[in-house]
Amino acid sequence: MNTYAEYSKTFRWIAVVLLSGLVAGCGGDGGSGGATGAQAGVLGVSLTDAPACGFDEVNVTVSRVRVHQSDSAGENSAGWNDITLNPPRTINLLNLNDPTQPNFALDNLGETSLAAGHYTQVRLVLADNHGNQPTANWIVLTADPTKTPVPLETPSAIRSGVKLINQFSVAGGQRVDLLLDFDACKSIVQRGNGTYALKPVIKVIPYVLNGIDGFVDQGLLGSHVVVTAQVNGQIVRATTANTNLAPNPNRGKFFLARLPEGVNYDVVITADGHAAAVISGVPVVSSTSITTISTSTTPFSLSASPVQNINGTVTLNPATDEEAVFVAAKQVLNGGPTVTVKTLVATPLPSVQPGDFSFTLALPTGAPAVASYGPLPILPSATGQSGVADLYTVQASAAGYTAQSLSNVHTGTTQNFTLIP
Repeated sequence: MNTYAEYSKTFRWIAVVLLSGLVAGCGGDGGSGGATGAQAGVLGVSLTDAPACGFDEVNVTVSRVRVHQSDSAGENSAGWNDITLNPPRTINLLNLNDPTQPNFALDNLGETSLAAGHYTQVRLVLADNHGNQPTANWIVLTADPTKTPVPLETPSAIRSGVKLINQFSVAGGQRVDLLLDFDACKSIVQRGNGTYALKPVIKVIPYVLNGIDGFVDQGLLGSHVVVTAQVNGQIVRATTANTNLAPNPNRGKFFLARLPEGVNYDVVITADGHAAAVISGVPVVSSTSITTISTSTTPFSLSASPVQNINGTVTLNPATDEEAVFVAAKQVLNGGPTVTVKTLVATPLPSVQPGDFSFTLALPTGAPAVASYGPLPILPSATGQSGVADLYTVQASAAGYTAQSLSNVHTGTTQNFTLIP
């Protein structure tokens, strides 16, 4: 296992740091309601992201970060501690988790003092677009050859800040760090009329640099490699492999960072045109440990596989086009865990009433290769998994609706869902 220090220069952070009044400001304006002297503590807040689905860029503009000691405090209540970015800072979220970046440099958004005490409300305030110009928040679609910026419509709630579920205490003279995970994929809603809306999905995760790392064979790098850390088939963290051209000792490397400690994870590696590989029971034992599961000399390779589709529709009842619909394909491994092989955002059907979506899951028909965590090299094998080949559980879900699953689904079929609250 490696340590935090070995990776301290390999990740890019967008940091919002609330510090005692002894630290000189840089980046953003000092916030309101701060404290100085013996009563001041230190709070660090950083922004990161998971890989997005179908976007080359997801740009958001941060105008303020706000914290308060009362969970019921309103936008105009007294007692807010603010970092105000002047001018507001535009950030491409996909740069925050891009393994092809040679240096993930610290980008400080601002500093302010913070009184010691218990805080129950954190808000991230984004600027809103004006008119149809993508001046504040916009995306670039992977499928668009012109790479034209597409504005994101921003709801009025963003003007008062996205409320995050987290409580923390700051002691005088001490520091607390929070990391805000902005899920770009789940935060973008495509509507039936062709427009896109921003509905931020942000969670607070441990501010650590532990995780799981390894290498995939460089021959896979043109096939959209995705590596995920999962628990019971639920994706906890996702990343891609480093694709920087040689000479680059980290070409093909992946790093699943900032994982809850004391948990064993199933690492799932997928690539277009290949059967999945699963390494089960990978431990992350502490907030600083990094578990290596393969090296550049023995990288993971995936077996080529035919690919066929599972098509279908999802209907939301009651109907709405204000929520994103997600469809996942899972496999129940023989003698092993259930894992998610692929997940996507369903597409709203044009010229159909809101609430109707379609999806196409392109899935390998070959059996997955499986291995348990142990001494290197770890060599996943499809032995014993023939009964799993071309057999999936398909799940559809949307915020505010009950998820629905269909088991024993083969490729080449059509599966339709109706979701209700």
